[in-house]
Amino acid sequence: MNRFSFKKLLTSILLLTSTIPGIKADNTMSDGIVYQDKHVRFTVVTDGLMRMEYSPDGKFINDKSLVAVCRNYPAASAEVKEDGQNIIVSTSKMTLRYKKNSGAFKSDNLFIESSGNIKPFKWCPGTEQKNNLLGTTRTLDQWDGPDIMKKGEDGKRHPVPGKLDKGLLARDGWTLIDDSKNFLFDNNPDMEWVKTRKVKKGAQDWYFMAYGNDYKTALKDFTTLAGKIPLPPRYAFGYWWSRWWAYSEHEFKQLIKDFEDYRIPLEVLVIDMDWHYTDEAHGGWTGWTWNEWLFPNHRKFLNYLRDKNLKVTLNLHPASGIKKFEAAYPDVARENGIDPSSEKDVEWVTSDKRFVNSVFRNILNPMTDEGVTFWWLDWQQDLYDSKIDSLSNTWWLNYTFFTKMAKERKVRPMLYHRWGGLGNHRYQIGFSGDNYVTWKSLDFLPWFTATASNVCYGFWSHDLGGHYMAAGDTVTNPELYIRSMQFGTYAPIMRTHSNKNARLVKEPWNFDRNTLNAIRDAIQSRYELVPYIYTMARKSHDTSVSICRPMYYDYPENDEAYAMKNQYMFGDRMIVMPVTSPGVDGFSEIEVWLPEGDWYEKATGTMLHGGKTYKRKFALDETPVYIKSGSIIPLHAEKEKTLRRNDAPIAFTIYPGESDSFMLYEDNGDDQKYDNEHAFTEVSSNRNHNMLTFTISPRKGTYADMPASRRFEIRIPATARPLKVKVDGIESQYSYDPTQLCTIINIPEKSCDIERTVEVTLPEGSEITDGTIGNMKRFVEAFGGLKNIYAKLRVNSDFGPMATIYEALEYYPERNSELISQFNSRYARIHEIVKEQEMSDKARNWFLKKLGIEQDPDNLK
Repeated sequence: MNRFSFKKLLTSILLLTSTIPGIKADNTMSDGIVYQDKHVRFTVVTDGLMRMEYSPDGKFINDKSLVAVCRNYPAASAEVKEDGQNIIVSTSKMTLRYKKNSGAFKSDNLFIESSGNIKPFKWCPGTEQKNNLLGTTRTLDQWDGPDIMKKGEDGKRHPVPGKLDKGLLARDGWTLIDDSKNFLFDNNPDMEWVKTRKVKKGAQDWYFMAYGNDYKTALKDFTTLAGKIPLPPRYAFGYWWSRWWAYSEHEFKQLIKDFEDYRIPLEVLVIDMDWHYTDEAHGGWTGWTWNEWLFPNHRKFLNYLRDKNLKVTLNLHPASGIKKFEAAYPDVARENGIDPSSEKDVEWVTSDKRFVNSVFRNILNPMTDEGVTFWWLDWQQDLYDSKIDSLSNTWWLNYTFFTKMAKERKVRPMLYHRWGGLGNHRYQIGFSGDNYVTWKSLDFLPWFTATASNVCYGFWSHDLGGHYMAAGDTVTNPELYIRSMQFGTYAPIMRTHSNKNARLVKEPWNFDRNTLNAIRDAIQSRYELVPYIYTMARKSHDTSVSICRPMYYDYPENDEAYAMKNQYMFGDRMIVMPVTSPGVDGFSEIEVWLPEGDWYEKATGTMLHGGKTYKRKFALDETPVYIKSGSIIPLHAEKEKTLRRNDAPIAFTIYPGESDSFMLYEDNGDDQKYDNEHAFTEVSSNRNHNMLTFTISPRKGTYADMPASRRFEIRIPATARPLKVKVDGIESQYSYDPTQLCTIINIPEKSCDIERTVEVTLPEGSEITDGTIGNMKRFVEAFGGLKNIYAKLRVNSDFGPMATIYEALEYYPERNSELISQFNSRYARIHEIVKEQEMSDKARNWFLKKLGIEQDPDNLK
């Protein structure tokens, strides 16, 4: 019996049994079909996602569509019954009722209602979804915050409210996806290509999602149908430098040296369009030939970048096709039926398979062989293909570039381009386009980024710091740039970019020392976080929940989770609320909602009780990040210069609170085998009164270039010095960082296949989570600048010791608790102490402002 007839037999058996009341269809068939008659077919993709097809001629679509690329599904239990007039399909989340032989789906013959424990709803065709939580949009070109700056009749740009596309999630508890007119793939075994859907008029191909407010499962259901979110290579999570600037090779080398000299790590070098000839005689925006005026030998330059451990991407504006002056023109022209002597342009046609293959074979693949890592697609022209009506150029370009890389190279595919629509979550990274250098734009980005996860587009890359200067601006605003970079530390991708404007400077070393330090800290903090970020990116691949996501995924019952738009979950254990407005007197105030439980404010060392909204102040070098109490966060233990290493030491930071566990993820970092070749290391912390036990379990799994051994660290911040430390049963030394009140325990390098144990005996009441860390930092920093205001300063016995608290904690470890208590006692009397300290009123006012403390007029007069 052939495969087709066997499948028909199984379908007949299922249909026969499914018409008997009470008989359950186990959905053991790989295609998930639970009911089919002459015109109607129902498929259970998951218990929360059902396909509903109506075909006037009885011909159903089995090919993949651009959205629905999976036609085989894991088993999902469904019950199919017939009550005389109706077909009833029930899962644990919904019950569908359809009147047999009643034609196309409409409001009087198809009904779905929730079942089980999910939020109740009732639906029929035509029901309006009232509370969609939105998705994303193709580009933020010319957006200033939520507004698009469009040219008016006066020639000036004016704000017009922008709109995001609808997303997959809604507070209504259900979503309908109409795939009836979508394009299909042609099932070509070499590389699938687009084909037009040929169906009778009136055909319907719908997907119904039932989820209540279980948003995470809804996204998982969608990717069961539409394919997983791919895991980007590890280097993608480092820092990307980009500027639209006619750099010469010499200037690029100096730029890279500056990054090295200022100890700022750099992972990806983005070379904008000036890598190719841009004069009008050579095509302008579109170009395919290296500009030898700026790069005398591009192969040697690419070798130099490789030796610097840098990944390289080039900007492509392909819309004008291949013209006569391009080096590859003769070969591309001949392969596309054009006589090169005619000098006729080879038109760009995104849907032309022969043409696209020719471009890759003769232009793009040779450049990747020379050292270009991936491509930056910058398609800004026609929305739709010139040959296939309504085929999105953006969507199809994303598919072809990503898929060609996946099929023709061993490294992990990646490109960055604009959002092309539903299904484009399979081809990331996103390039959000050219926004404005304004606080308004920065304020929009956190919500925009997190909301994109509602269509599984979890890796937006923004022009951090903005692209276009706002009208009237003449210099880069350091505060705005710092806050943009701090957001970038906790964004999916950290990339700066700007247009060709000599006033729009973003090189960190071109600012004052404090700005340089703040920018460098933001980038170094990003590299420190990569073990956590990469683990969460893997979790996005496995669960379909993006690393940056709205609060309502985790707290769907809380109205605050929907109202507090700018804060978001960053992975499973952090809440980030970026500062997106200018500060006053050196401090910015934010309002943050913390859910139930305790949350550790990283910048200040304060434990805050959840279930309420707080107003909090942050200095320019502080970022509002809240870590779930007790969390284990894996970090790089050393200041990494590149993310290329697989054996970098890992520091597990154990934050104050109860016990926790964490699964650290590892893989090769840049191969395509990560689904099957990877490793997990489970770590756990157990607190029992004053005893903390930390366990590193043997690593499980394997991958190419996996290190046999690794050095680990344990960090315990906001805690008094321990009384005793044992590593693998042997009493050990430790170090102590006074700035974070942090115990640091080195775990010597050994095989990753053995269990490691750390036992820490702490003094009673060892946690110091009352803001002492932030108070010490602010006092020490303010003292450092005070002499610039009052040079004749002679400190008294209260004021001076507060400025040397770090040294005292280092030199007198046995007095740890006493010294901290003394500092806190003095800080509680800060107005009195400042009043008694000899200095001018101007200096007193300045000093209190630097501490973020309101002045006390009665004490200062």
